[in-house]
Amino acid sequence: MKYTNKIKFMSLALLLGITFTSCSNSKDTNTDMNTRKVLLKIDEDPIIAYNIWFKVGSANDPKGKEGLANLTAQLMADASTTKNDYSAILEQLYPMATSYGTKVDKEMTTFQGRVHKDNIKKYNELFLDAILNPAFTEDDFNRIKNNTLNFIKNELRYSSDEELGKFSLYNFAFTDTPYEHIMAGTVEGLESITIEDVKEFHKNYFNKNNYVIGLGGGFDDSLVESVESRLSNLKDTTINTKVDIKTKPINGLEVMIVEKENNSTAISFGFPIDVLRGDDDFFALALFSSWFGEHRNQSSHLFQVIRGERGLNYGDYAYIERFLNGGSLSKPNPNNARHKQLFEVWLRPVQHKHRHFALRAAMRELKMVVENGMTEQQFETTKNFLNKYSIHWAATTSERLGYQVDSEFYGVDDSGNYINYFRERIKNLTLAQVNNAIKKHIQFNNVKFAMITSDAESFKKDLVNNTPSPIEYDSPKPDEVYEADKEISTFKLDFKADKVKIVPVDKMFQK
Repeated sequence: MKYTNKIKFMSLALLLGITFTSCSNSKDTNTDMNTRKVLLKIDEDPIIAYNIWFKVGSANDPKGKEGLANLTAQLMADASTTKNDYSAILEQLYPMATSYGTKVDKEMTTFQGRVHKDNIKKYNELFLDAILNPAFTEDDFNRIKNNTLNFIKNELRYSSDEELGKFSLYNFAFTDTPYEHIMAGTVEGLESITIEDVKEFHKNYFNKNNYVIGLGGGFDDSLVESVESRLSNLKDTTINTKVDIKTKPINGLEVMIVEKENNSTAISFGFPIDVLRGDDDFFALALFSSWFGEHRNQSSHLFQVIRGERGLNYGDYAYIERFLNGGSLSKPNPNNARHKQLFEVWLRPVQHKHRHFALRAAMRELKMVVENGMTEQQFETTKNFLNKYSIHWAATTSERLGYQVDSEFYGVDDSGNYINYFRERIKNLTLAQVNNAIKKHIQFNNVKFAMITSDAESFKKDLVNNTPSPIEYDSPKPDEVYEADKEISTFKLDFKADKVKIVPVDKMFQK
């Protein structure tokens, strides 16, 4: 089971040859939630994309029932309905070479699918039936609940130190807020959930006043009317889904070391920021983070410093928005929209002997750019790169539709094409705007760190004592690298013993 509940659709060869010649976006902004729509009409595309967004997520999990939102959505999208059992649904979807599923984030749950228009009538019935008439059987409940528990206990804790480190950082950064637990929930929270809890949560949150319809591709008006009419049969309840995310101030450098027997150290660090998609400073910070650590890009600054020049790991990245499943994805997925984001730096695992050095190197680079800003050349190069690179973020109609649903979440007036809007905002940036935004929102004195490593007590001692961390290479390096290494190996980071805690891996995500 993948934590993001990522939907893997069977590819249709026809999709590969599509050329989009007309594209429009329309929204019905009626104040009744059940009439709000994000419509991305592309007549030439024979694939119809669905993205039904409910304003609910893991942040709405009741205390002690962490994981209820995700479990409920999974029992809608990956289980039986009152009309069809699970195996019958799969049998009917197979000839259409398609599927449907759900993605649960902190504040949004989306039901996504896509199908060739020749199969739209049958698919529409199955897709909407999953939302409207989940059976909530004991067998499905036990299957999905056990799979989710297995994901937390075994897969997340023990299969990927990279994902473990990133989720640990988010829990740590958002301690005592509704964002604190992962979307899948906690072990104790899941164990306490009953099937009656699921039914009640579905009735309260998946109601006719709490969704936005998203459709993309070559659909016609009759499909819009069908979806709207069918979803109006949901329960007529209202509930406040807004959550208040007030993070505690970070006081200095606060560290959580997750102790685990492993061969390398995964490092993540960051802090909450008050900048969201659509804010003027968002685009300036997007350019900065692209230069500092564009995901999976060899030209980014941190990548060059830590991997390119020194070969310490696979990659080093920075983000101003949550990037889920970064270990396997090369570009961000939409529908992780949140009202509070994190500036995050992710250092992919390094050998234990290099962990202190790599951490120092990244923090030193962060300090230098905050104090000095980006140069004109760095700015211009990144602006040109990002203007071209961002085109690839939404290569399919499903992805474009996802971004337009996010624009609805954030209230971004992008005239129906967020990617073009983003590119235009990037093209119009100035170096002064970017450096001002860095000064305003990025800092290096109050930061939280989550690191997955073995021999945690020894690492804590080195951090607190600022023990020098000289480095040796298997092959010669340029003189400028050796000169920089002298500074990096003794770069002072003010870690205090009482702000470095060690947590055994088997205690992570427990409650």
